[in-house]
Amino acid sequence: MKRLTGGNVVKVVLAFLFWLFVSFLVLVIGIFAKRKNVIIEGAIYAAAFVSAFAVPSSSPIFGIAAFAGVGSMVASAIRSYFLRDLWLPRRGTVIPVQERARPVVANPSPQYQTPAVIRNPQAPDERSAALTWVSSQAKQNKHRLPNGAYVTILETCQLLDSVIDAENRQPSGDARFEYELDAVSKEYLPSVLQGFLAIPPNMVENTQPNGRTPNDEFVEQLQLLFRQAETLHSTRHSQTSTDLTSTGNFLRERFGHHQQGGFDFGIK
Repeated sequence: MKRLTGGNVVKVVLAFLFWLFVSFLVLVIGIFAKRKNVIIEGAIYAAAFVSAFAVPSSSPIFGIAAFAGVGSMVASAIRSYFLRDLWLPRRGTVIPVQERARPVVANPSPQYQTPAVIRNPQAPDERSAALTWVSSQAKQNKHRLPNGAYVTILETCQLLDSVIDAENRQPSGDARFEYELDAVSKEYLPSVLQGFLAIPPNMVENTQPNGRTPNDEFVEQLQLLFRQAETLHSTRHSQTSTDLTSTGNFLRERFGHHQQGGFDFGIK
């Protein structure tokens, strides 16, 4: 009864009222859930339905076309049931929506809550404290992680550590950059690892309604975070190089014309 919510009831009623267009239901689910594989599957059902109606009744293949059209309706209805988690969520569940590279992680069980160092770190640098926790958890659970995941986590932490050190030495003053660095270091990376470790080891290879396993999702999300860490790293150090060049240009302009044997304080 966890799915018995007002929103879900409205969706089911609409689905029954427009049952004739059930072939388009999977496509609609995929579009709203932003799942490419579901969109492609739904487009196939919708195309089969439209093609069936486009065949005139006098055509010798009308019977085959009608069978294909009805088949697309049945297939779409069945798949809509198996994809119910995407459009008929349980009470209290939020359907994940992909925003930029934000990872999609299920709410962990109470016993897997993030340690206090992540939520309210007492260390001077919350970012470094969060990355320390991530590295520690990855090392402790190395045997549970998919192939290559442990290395990806360490490389991501190293990139972010380098950026954090640069920010501590000389803050960039870029509010958007600071926000992205905070989000990846303190929220996204810890949440992805925490969410994966909350899944029982015997379930990480189970295929989900979207056709992927938790292992697949975890590896992809780590790759997204690694690429974001690379972007932050290159952006920050490119800016550092630019700042150094600007300082050099200023010094050359101000002091490059000094007279040998005398002092030039830039006063003319």
